[in-house]
Amino acid sequence: MYSTGSSFSTSLVIGDLNNDNRLDISVVNNDINSISILLGYDEGFANLTTYSTGSLPNFVAVGDFNNDARLDMVITNQYEKTVSVFLGYGDGSFANQMTYPTGTSPYSVAVADLNNDTQLDIVVANKDDQEIGVLLGYGNGSFANQIPYSTVSSTSQIPYYNGSQPYFVAVADFNNDNRLDIVVVNKGDNNVGIFLGYGNGSFARQTTYSTGSEPYSVAVGDFNNDARMDIVVTNSNSSSISVLLGYGNGSFENQMTYFTGSMPCSVAVGDFNNDTRLDIVVVNQLSRNVGILLGYGNGLFANQVTLMTNLYSQYVAVGDFNNDSRLDIVVTYRYDDIVGVFLGYGNGSFARQITYSTDSEPYTAAVGDFNNDTLLDIVVTNFGSNDVGILLHYNRGTLINKGAFSSSDGSHIRSIVTTDFNNDSLVDLVIANYGTNNILLLNGNGDGTFDRNMLLPIGLDSHPYAIVIDDFNNDAELDITVVNHGTNNVDIFLGDGMGRFAHQTNYGDSFDSPPFIVATGDLNNDGRSEIIVAYNDTDNVHIYVPYDTSSFQNQKTYRTGFDPYSITVGDFNNDFLLDIVVVNRNDNNLGVFLKYANGTFATQMTYSTGAAPYFVAVGDFNNDSRLDMVVANRNDNNLGIFLGYGNGNFTTQMTYPTNSFPGLISWPCSVAVGDFNNDTRLDIVVANSAANNIGILLGYGNGSFANQTSYSSSYSPQSISVGDFNNDICLDIVVVNYDSDSIGVFLGYCNGGFDDPITYLTDRFSYLLSIAIGDFDNDTRIDIVVANNGYNNIGVLLGYGNGSFAKQITYSIGFRPTSLAVGDFNKDNQLDIIVICSNDINVRILLGHGNGSFTKQVTYSIGFLPMSIVIGDFNRDTRLDIAVTSSDSNNVHVLLGRVNIVFVKKMMLNTSLGSRPRSFVIGHFNNDDRLDIAIANSGTDNIGIFLGNENFYFTNQTMYETGSNSRPYSLAAGDFNNDTHVDIVVANYDSSTVGIFLGYVNLVCIVN
Repeated sequence: MYSTGSSFSTSLVIGDLNNDNRLDISVVNNDINSISILLGYDEGFANLTTYSTGSLPNFVAVGDFNNDARLDMVITNQYEKTVSVFLGYGDGSFANQMTYPTGTSPYSVAVADLNNDTQLDIVVANKDDQEIGVLLGYGNGSFANQIPYSTVSSTSQIPYYNGSQPYFVAVADFNNDNRLDIVVVNKGDNNVGIFLGYGNGSFARQTTYSTGSEPYSVAVGDFNNDARMDIVVTNSNSSSISVLLGYGNGSFENQMTYFTGSMPCSVAVGDFNNDTRLDIVVVNQLSRNVGILLGYGNGLFANQVTLMTNLYSQYVAVGDFNNDSRLDIVVTYRYDDIVGVFLGYGNGSFARQITYSTDSEPYTAAVGDFNNDTLLDIVVTNFGSNDVGILLHYNRGTLINKGAFSSSDGSHIRSIVTTDFNNDSLVDLVIANYGTNNILLLNGNGDGTFDRNMLLPIGLDSHPYAIVIDDFNNDAELDITVVNHGTNNVDIFLGDGMGRFAHQTNYGDSFDSPPFIVATGDLNNDGRSEIIVAYNDTDNVHIYVPYDTSSFQNQKTYRTGFDPYSITVGDFNNDFLLDIVVVNRNDNNLGVFLKYANGTFATQMTYSTGAAPYFVAVGDFNNDSRLDMVVANRNDNNLGIFLGYGNGNFTTQMTYPTNSFPGLISWPCSVAVGDFNNDTRLDIVVANSAANNIGILLGYGNGSFANQTSYSSSYSPQSISVGDFNNDICLDIVVVNYDSDSIGVFLGYCNGGFDDPITYLTDRFSYLLSIAIGDFDNDTRIDIVVANNGYNNIGVLLGYGNGSFAKQITYSIGFRPTSLAVGDFNKDNQLDIIVICSNDINVRILLGHGNGSFTKQVTYSIGFLPMSIVIGDFNRDTRLDIAVTSSDSNNVHVLLGRVNIVFVKKMMLNTSLGSRPRSFVIGHFNNDDRLDIAIANSGTDNIGIFLGNENFYFTNQTMYETGSNSRPYSLAAGDFNNDTHVDIVVANYDSSTVGIFLGYVNLVCIVN
């Protein structure tokens, strides 16, 4: 048992909090407002298992000699002149030894494929025969007789014994010919010998290189990052090591020496500080330490840093023994009958050693995974007891209390979740503070400690109860959803992958009662996860889907002229950025705002118009690929044409009358452009409010136009739009008539002429002011939406595709709607409607369902009285933005669109009367790639399975009994019998049992 210091620990979560590949636990302490961290740690190695060898075993190496994917080992028996081969069973145990004769006093051994036949071979240093021996492997665990190669050179000395005294061997490709070579330490000759391999198991005569006095041990590696193998040798009689840098052709530079402790007798290499540069570890036997020499990556090394050891340390090997991606060290102590393990911190320093008992006189060691559990084990040669010992690595899930992290006074933590929300590959924590109405984010440091990141407020009396983490907006970044007990709703925080979160404005559905359990999963495979909620003391489960309501943030305000009355957009300087043009009614001019690449707009450039310009539209009237402008000059009864130069500048206006003869009042108030006679030249249509007609001006394609042809409309046409309403590939015209409360549709003949209008009456005193078109029900037929200023609503008329329309369907809006636009604001491929009302400070969006119907309006305050509106993607983020003119403040406001995710109730799953669902789990229970739901029905003693179908449809639940009076309370899922089918485990509260349901392809069966 492990104490948390709390009497009311309410929740826990499991994860690898310190990146050591071991599971840790974070516990919520509700009564003391804190969380406790219990870090999992490694208990080390099991008791020693021994296997008899020959006499005086000296050295051990490991490899797979019989190609069964299980590690085997080879040991040199110095007295018996043999090597012993032990074939491994893969469970940490080994077959009896097979022995192969060598030369006299075999001391060390190495394994590698020396003849390129993909089978491991053995090379052994026969100390007293002054030779090395090569034993070629057959790949079945057996070996050929040894082939000897002399290590005697012309400078051989006899200081203690006869000859060169080869002690240590290692294998590497020293001349970059893809054939393995051998290096041998000749202690008697104070040199190392290089045997270059021919790739067929035979070798050239040795070439020698001088070392220090009495070299003993050797290791190889690329110390200067030149892709050429280098050598390091311990000089046991001169308290130093020698580094010989390789030229890559089989030859080496003269040695560089580094002083160590007394009698360095073993050396190994590895990257101990994770800087991708090889370092050196050396055993200084008589100095009672090991020395660490950190490499600079250029062939040079820092002075050694020492770790205290016992006396008579003998041999060193390296490996990652605790799976933390940091190299550790193991040292043998010949006369203490132990091995010591130094766990590395990854910065070149190490923890104090942990010791493990061996048999008599452990001499050398090797590491490998002998039982295929992905944990490194250790094998040692016991010189005094003539055996080898196996130390199997094991992990029993032991925990160490790392301490508590305080949330805040009165926080009453209810839920905790682990995740990596800033993409730094370190585990972070998200905590629900029930008492303080917020959630706390803690950034993980990777060592089991955490830094406070931020508090995210939820709202007064919200009482956040549970947290679920998933991707709710399909941007591949993790988001946070908080279930609130106090307000019976959810709050969503969208993550950006860098640890920052945007709180979404909550327009979603509320829960029926306080939620009890919540889960998440992508039930319809759209890349956005849904949430599933069950409530206390109810008999149903609800599924809520994420829905983007869209929102806007005020980016910047730009000064216009007096009384900006109409607005539109276009790329006037061909820089692929949307620019804005506004008509300043009381200044009698146009204002052009060019967009900068940094997202802002330039100060307006003005162009004089006629008197009281009312409306502006854009198009390429002279076919030069540069946008031009047309403006309706109301009080001058004409249209003004401004031809664009393509650099943001325009000509002075050319005017065209909209009245039948001079002096007659026409009052043009709205214009639209289109090719009405199919000659690939843009034409203009104008609504003449005082003349009660529309006028057609056919374009010549050079920027000039014919005189207008007028068509009678009803009283006071106000707003006009064009589209093909009868699918005859000819443009038609629709106009709203303010004084007659009607809509007129003019069907085009494709030659610039139009039929008499088809009139659709709206309610009396509708006072229609604005019109827009779009396909709202996805039937490829154009529909109409109008602003009913007198009735404070908008009307949608669905088109039949033959030029006629259904009766309008109205949606309530704020006071006096004056302008509207159509676009897909939430990127669901359905058209939405945005509306402004001149008498309030809000923008209102009605999100389309794609079937011709719309949600209730969502209102966003913009802080000023709007006059006209236009849409466009101003910041090129693929989301629609809006620009709104304000006639009371003489400004244009740019508001950038952004995502706003809420949850909307989609459907209910009925779990039967009295079922009282207490837990659910989501999985593919029938292997059809659609998520299913399993529910623990505590009141009816069963679990219910709802199988998912297309489009959010679920089958009726299939029930599986858990036993009378069992009260199933919690579920989990996994593949318990390795048959690739998901199984379910249930905890039964009243019967104190656990039940297992094994899954079939489309069935579930109780096992116990």
